[in-house]
Amino acid sequence: MTMGENTSAKNQLPHQIFSVSIDTNPQSGKWFDEDHRPKRTGTVWTASAHIITAVIGSGVLSLAWAIGQLGWIAGPAVMLLFSLVTYYTSILLSACYRSGDPVNGKRNYTYMDAVRANLGGGKVKICGYVQYVNLFGVAIGYTIASSISMMAIKRSNCFHQSGGKDPCHMNAYPYMIAFGIAEILLSQIPGFDQLHWLSLVAAVMSFTYSSIGLGLGIGKVVENRRVMGSLTGISIGTVTQTQKIWRSFQALGDIAFAYSYSMILIEIQDTVKAPPTEAKTMKKATLISVAVTTLFYMFCGCFGYAAFGDLSPGNLLTGFGFYNPYWLLDIANAAIVIHLVGAYQVYCQPLFAFVEKAAARRFPDSDFVTKDIKISIPGLGPYNLNLFRMIWRTLFVVTTTVISMLLPFFNDIVGLLGALGFWPLTVYFPVEMYISQKKIPKWSTRWLCLQILSVACLIITIAAAAGSIAGVLDDVKTIKPFQTSY
Repeated sequence: MTMGENTSAKNQLPHQIFSVSIDTNPQSGKWFDEDHRPKRTGTVWTASAHIITAVIGSGVLSLAWAIGQLGWIAGPAVMLLFSLVTYYTSILLSACYRSGDPVNGKRNYTYMDAVRANLGGGKVKICGYVQYVNLFGVAIGYTIASSISMMAIKRSNCFHQSGGKDPCHMNAYPYMIAFGIAEILLSQIPGFDQLHWLSLVAAVMSFTYSSIGLGLGIGKVVENRRVMGSLTGISIGTVTQTQKIWRSFQALGDIAFAYSYSMILIEIQDTVKAPPTEAKTMKKATLISVAVTTLFYMFCGCFGYAAFGDLSPGNLLTGFGFYNPYWLLDIANAAIVIHLVGAYQVYCQPLFAFVEKAAARRFPDSDFVTKDIKISIPGLGPYNLNLFRMIWRTLFVVTTTVISMLLPFFNDIVGLLGALGFWPLTVYFPVEMYISQKKIPKWSTRWLCLQILSVACLIITIAAAAGSIAGVLDDVKTIKPFQTSY
């Protein structure tokens, strides 16, 4: 799906043709790797940028709320636990990029390829369904989050101009549609290898709004002259005992979502050059990325909770009310929108590639599916337009936008996505593939430890999903489709 697995059949079909010309050309090693795909050029830093772009997404905005449900003891502890689990299982997963030998073994280009090579059977289909449904859900979550941030810019300016007299109610849907149009255009970028510039821009934006959120949280704590919150989280009275339980479970899902990127790790790894081995590069990139994001998460989540206590908003930057400096909030929310535009593409490229690759295999003789039309774009050079790619990706974006308009509840959707994707994609499959790859004996100490980790994370996932579903059901009672305003 990445570099050279671009989804046009022109790039997909003739591996044999490549092998003839490459083998007779002594310079071919300069341009192609051993699998006859274009030379990979990714480094620790480009891989880190891809990961940070995927990880520090809209999830960071709900962390103050999540810590608010769990309190000063459990909140940071759970966040640190998720970061360690994510780092460890990502290392296990990166070891499965090549089957057999870590230097010369056969490459697995996608998460599903790795599952197929190491586990096979029905687990491949299960993995595919879970991964691509989750990616589809992430696209919906990002559409909702971007529209909320765009509205926050408009409302803060409205509130500032009216001196606080106008409640500034507005409809979310024009902003969702605007985001969808931008994604339709960007989704025509053929593959992951051509997204590095978008990832770098998005990574810079993520640091921008996280830093502003952190600064505003610190400023609010200083203004209050005390640290809000409690050791056990939101107090009974503010919510009922039952609500506290469900909210605590949902908070687990929100934190899980904030760390979810394993589903695209193999695709990111496939952009990395060797030597050193891709697994070594990804180990460093994962350490850098998870350490940086955890530091940001701790600061943003903890200072947000310290600033607002029990009233910590579900979306930190839009929930600051409309406090001054309003222009700084505008910058932060604009950075969120730009970041989510990029993150949407980073997450959806694996799904795009999967469908297009399957279509090329099913209809190899169809010009509609396989033929590229070269178009010259002034200033950008030639572009290969594929009609199937254009129509399918456009329909995908339209579908996610419409569903976002039907279910515009940010916090509950984030928690549900985190819950559904965390255990199977971040823990279960990486653990099982690693056991198979390294041939770890059943009932050995290492095997038992890995299975205990997997079962513990499954229990957390079930609790988080239950809490998020309860939240969604509550929201559905108050929402009228296509009539939502803020």
